[in-house]
Amino acid sequence: MSEEQKTICNKYKAEYLETPANFKIGISENIKNGLPIHGLRHQQSGDTAGWYIWSGEYSDDPNFFKPLHVQHLKEWCPQVIKYLGLAPGWRFLIDDKGHEDVWFDEKLLKLDK
Repeated sequence: MSEEQKTICNKYKAEYLETPANFKIGISENIKNGLPIHGLRHQQSGDTAGWYIWSGEYSDDPNFFKPLHVQHLKEWCPQVIKYLGLAPGWRFLIDDKGHEDVWFDEKLLKLDK
């Protein structure tokens, strides 16, 4: 898993930061049946990796994201695993037609302060 993640980081000239399998991410419940898929990473905190992954439109609803251990992403949304090596401040957007957009968003780091 980490080799594929390092390949993505190298492709976009991004710092690699491991996302341990026992850490938690925030994920939307509709992720299994919705596209496009968005992901963004804040700073790690405790056993939380900082990743938030969702499908379709973002919602401010406090129940929009559910905690999920990274090890369960194989069942929930395996196509995002290769992006989980991107360091805090990075985002991605993918769809089922091969579209892949990966970029650094400095605003994410400012929100973490």
